[in-house]
Amino acid sequence: MQDNTNSLVTTKDGSNTLFSQKYNQHYHNPDDGAIDESLTKHIIPAFTFHKNKKELNILDICFGIGYNTFSTIYYILENNLDVKINIYSPELDGNLVKSLDSFDFPKEFENIKHIIKAVAQTGKYSDDNINIEVFIGDARKYIKSLSKEFFDIVYQDAFSSDVNFELWTKEYFDDIYKLCKDDCIMSSYAIATPIRLSMNEAGFFIYEHRPVKRKITLAVKQKQEVIGKFVDMVLKKERNKEALALYDKVV
Repeated sequence: MQDNTNSLVTTKDGSNTLFSQKYNQHYHNPDDGAIDESLTKHIIPAFTFHKNKKELNILDICFGIGYNTFSTIYYILENNLDVKINIYSPELDGNLVKSLDSFDFPKEFENIKHIIKAVAQTGKYSDDNINIEVFIGDARKYIKSLSKEFFDIVYQDAFSSDVNFELWTKEYFDDIYKLCKDDCIMSSYAIATPIRLSMNEAGFFIYEHRPVKRKITLAVKQKQEVIGKFVDMVLKKERNKEALALYDKVV
């Protein structure tokens, strides 16, 4: 699969991802593997944190090829979890979502091909335990339309701040914070101090977790002691006076 926008790349775990010509970045780290990355950096930490909940509202930023959403379903089925999920996800590239009907997904997704097809064709899927809604358009506008204090989990998985700056700023995380329940957990591959400061200045407490070889960031609204090493962002800022959060650029 190759066009003017994306080219197919096989990752270390055998699952395929894409390289974006527009953003000059992979959708997933080829050395980690697309499924492994979704599971270890987002799904397992978040579901472990919420292991006793029977229904989870999930905000998946951004949908992309759908690995975070589809791996969530795979993880639930594989582990026979008794949980209902409602996933909401913005995605700027509508053609990418439509193309997923013919994307070469791994064998792990064989049992959910009907879900992938429905999402690709309609942007939605619903049954007794799974609800998915993909919004095609600007994520910043989309999140302002969502219900406050609604989400249990946020997968913060946009392209890096080098190319997708607007989805990593303090003002962006202000809006995300408003959508989160008090016990919400936000997961992210990004560990840079400016991004963590952006999250922290929006009200989140920051934790560092190493599920496998790479560190990730976990952010919560209420300080607690169960998901990793607490990162004191106030102290970090005192020790590094030049460290600054990211802010929306004034036009």
